[in-house]
Amino acid sequence: MSERLPIFLACLPGLEATLADEARALGLPDPKPVAGGVETDATWPEIWRANIWLRGASRVLVRIGSFRAMHLAQLDKRARKFPWGETLRPDVPFRVEATCTRSRIYHQKAAAQRIERAITETLGAPPSAEAELRLMARIDDDLVTFSLDSSGEGLHKRGHKLATGKAPLRETMAALFLRQMGYDGSQPVLDPMCGSGTFVIEAAEIAAGLAPGRSRSFAFEHLASHDPVACAALRAAAARDVPLQFFGFDRDQGAIQNSARNAERAGVAGCTRFTCQPLSALTRPDTQPGIVMVNPPYGARLGNAKLLYGLYAKLGEVMRAEFKGWCVGLVTSDRKLAHATGLTLTPGPLIPHGGLKVQLFQTTPL
Repeated sequence: MSERLPIFLACLPGLEATLADEARALGLPDPKPVAGGVETDATWPEIWRANIWLRGASRVLVRIGSFRAMHLAQLDKRARKFPWGETLRPDVPFRVEATCTRSRIYHQKAAAQRIERAITETLGAPPSAEAELRLMARIDDDLVTFSLDSSGEGLHKRGHKLATGKAPLRETMAALFLRQMGYDGSQPVLDPMCGSGTFVIEAAEIAAGLAPGRSRSFAFEHLASHDPVACAALRAAAARDVPLQFFGFDRDQGAIQNSARNAERAGVAGCTRFTCQPLSALTRPDTQPGIVMVNPPYGARLGNAKLLYGLYAKLGEVMRAEFKGWCVGLVTSDRKLAHATGLTLTPGPLIPHGGLKVQLFQTTPL
């Protein structure tokens, strides 16, 4: 339990440095941003905590060991000597995914089958194509490295946002965009086009000190190292009292109803408010200045971009008129639409989202 294992915190390309900041804040040692995620190391209790508490990671992969193999017979022999019982349980189904690069073992399916058979015949665990527990075997330059996906379903699936609208933003993206905006849980957050309420609910949960993974299950619960009592304690942080300072608006009544239901399931209904109204009716709430986060429609995602210039111009007009002292974060795939707001915007890195590349454009206090 006290052994430190290399782990990889996966995230969308472009968000690695922000996730490294979050991992550092959670206490993980020397997190290094690399392509597609963050490398660090952790004990099993820290791996449980990373799954339950990290908001920006999409999954947590754990490297459990490696050996060299030049051919399938050698892979089979060495896989049978590997200490599977230290991590896997004989009563839990598993599946193996193998990749082969620059190696004399090049048949990925055959490699996966040899590893599955070795585990089944030495440990007794049954292989299953539908198993939640996923073992990844990476064979690179004849080095076989085993990693376990300790998360299972992607960590953006918090278990609260059951109702979504068109082109929803993932919670993991929203959390890292909020972090890029300097959000620390103390500022009000408002979304004038909130859709299913992702930015507003995520901000409210952070302020309330609620673990993002408190309501869901994880693949690590099926491993030999799992301690149910310790994990229950990790989930059970008491929510802090938070004032009403998280606001979502949308002209679609259905979106507002979905947002309110999602907030209720997330346990933040008391500090959030969702209102059906158009952008033109938006006024500043009676709070200290905070952060406006908005993921407006963009042409490639929802409709014709040419019709949206007026909407973006109106957004900029309302921000300048009503939100003096607030910072604005705008997520869009179209730089020209962003500039149509007339706001002074600093673009962030390009992030893949729904087949597009989006950016967070942010202002200093207006």
